[in-house]
Amino acid sequence: MQLAFTKMQGAGNQIVVVDQRDENLPPPSPSDLRRLGDAATGPGFDQLMWVGPARDESAAASYRVFNADGSEVEQCGNGVRCVAWMLARSSTEKSFSLESPAGLIEATVFDDGQVSVNMGSPEFDPARVPFVAEDQLDCYDLGVFGRSHAVSVLSMGNPHCVLLVDSIAVADVDRLGPAIEQHERFPAATNVGFMCILDRSNIELRVHERGVGETLACGTGACAAVVAGQRLGRLDEEVAVQLPGGQLVVSWHGGTTPVWLTGNAELISEGMIDL
Repeated sequence: MQLAFTKMQGAGNQIVVVDQRDENLPPPSPSDLRRLGDAATGPGFDQLMWVGPARDESAAASYRVFNADGSEVEQCGNGVRCVAWMLARSSTEKSFSLESPAGLIEATVFDDGQVSVNMGSPEFDPARVPFVAEDQLDCYDLGVFGRSHAVSVLSMGNPHCVLLVDSIAVADVDRLGPAIEQHERFPAATNVGFMCILDRSNIELRVHERGVGETLACGTGACAAVVAGQRLGRLDEEVAVQLPGGQLVVSWHGGTTPVWLTGNAELISEGMIDL
């Protein structure tokens, strides 16, 4: 079986989009996804966005998100921007509602190539992240390697743990990232963000993504970091997030208002996947 694919990048996050709105075939098996996600045996990706028809009449399409390790996850902010760009390329419409595993998402593609996505409201209830905690707090103590780390925990449709660091250059991402990802207090594992606050409207961020490892960028990770920084009283409502792969802009007005993520979505290549 052959599948057409579009490979893109958003802030350096490598995304493969497969448009199955017409054929609506089931996604590849986890073993096939792992083969395709490896650049030595496939197109290579951090996430694969499997686009299908929407059940909701107000939505232009639905999508599912798969990591390079073959696991399925709930959300991918950089991937959503790539899906919206792909839809806009063959449509006169520039704004779309998209059906995601985490609910309906709104996206707008601008003439300069930037894409803004409504990522929904953050979730702080530990049981809904999920995270094992007796009470809901802005900051938790998490024991790792015999040391207590102050962390913020929330969901942006997928679980996130955010740590404040003095410098992302020397942050212990390779060691702490996998340990926190699989920590017993995260029953479904978690993404791990290492945030350095430069000033109230600028941060630097590295993210160890659940099921992937460290990536050049993580859209939901950028959203989680800004939300965490705001709740700690350290950040303004709009923040530029500098990641190893590029810059994203995140805005949130607090409470139950949605988080908006803005950044690039750029074509790398197109081709056929032979399964």
